[in-house]
Amino acid sequence: MTGASTDVSADASTDVVVEARNLQRTYDIRRGMFRAPAHLRAVGDISFRIERGRTLAVVGESGCGKSTLARMVALIEKPTAGQLTLVNADAVDTPQDRKRELRQAVQLVFQNPYGSLNPRKKISAVLEDPLAINTTLGKAERAARARDMLARVGLRPEYANRYPHMFSGGQRQRIAIARALMLSPRLLVADEPVSALDVSIQAQVLNLLADLQAELGLAYLFISHDLGVVRHIAHDVLVMYLGHAVEQGPKARIFARPLHPYTQALLASTPGLSSQRIVLKGELPSPLNPPTGCVFNTRCPHVAPRCREERPLLRMLDERQVACHFAEQFLEGAPVVRADVPMAATA
Repeated sequence: MTGASTDVSADASTDVVVEARNLQRTYDIRRGMFRAPAHLRAVGDISFRIERGRTLAVVGESGCGKSTLARMVALIEKPTAGQLTLVNADAVDTPQDRKRELRQAVQLVFQNPYGSLNPRKKISAVLEDPLAINTTLGKAERAARARDMLARVGLRPEYANRYPHMFSGGQRQRIAIARALMLSPRLLVADEPVSALDVSIQAQVLNLLADLQAELGLAYLFISHDLGVVRHIAHDVLVMYLGHAVEQGPKARIFARPLHPYTQALLASTPGLSSQRIVLKGELPSPLNPPTGCVFNTRCPHVAPRCREERPLLRMLDERQVACHFAEQFLEGAPVVRADVPMAATA
């Protein structure tokens, strides 16, 4: 895909906003002067596409690689391997002078609204800065757009003259969303955007994101560990474990009948999403020394010798992709081989 056009506006009509193919990110970890560096694969062989007006939610435990994937899609980190396109433009090997233009098509909404806004600047400056840096608009037009954007996210235009500390957490996150929209992006990367908010405010912000998506045709990459939130906002779900995709497909299919034991455990941990009680024991293995075979085999209640020797690859089954040797048995409701592993599961 090297050499593809980087003119974002030229491909504005495309339905596929972002597409990743076999995306990888590996870090070299120094271990002293006389030892070879270790290789930590934070993200391994992730592929997906997000179309205009749709949301892909990436879920998994802390340390599974969700935020690293988000940083690559937001063009903050460069993939070690794989392909990434943004509105039909190569986002990996793009020349630096053109990547700045491409970055305007993807914007971030951070987790903590208390830390993502400069406390020394008025809201007007916070919202106008992206326009001042990336456009030739005059001061009056920038100020008018800032006021319009505040109204669009449900805040009064006169709030532009206030400082961030004068707002509640929910209001600050609305301001952060407004700032992300100032350059009319095609994709929003939202990294746990409601986890720092009170439960009573979370639904309001999620409804705002849904309304903006319907109005503007935005694509969302939504990072979350809360499957209750994911059920509310996502169209498709990507379940990650230790840097790998273990299940991926339409939300309705995955929530109705998860086919990977890890997805089953995640759903069982969220009240109201599963009738099972599954308690995962043990810690997430170190990505510096991942298990051989299936990455989940050290905690899986259905592990068999094959799981420790052969890594299951993602394959299509029941309109989603799943990486489990026993996915067919889960789909059919047939009993699956069990073994002595550190996990308890009860109906």
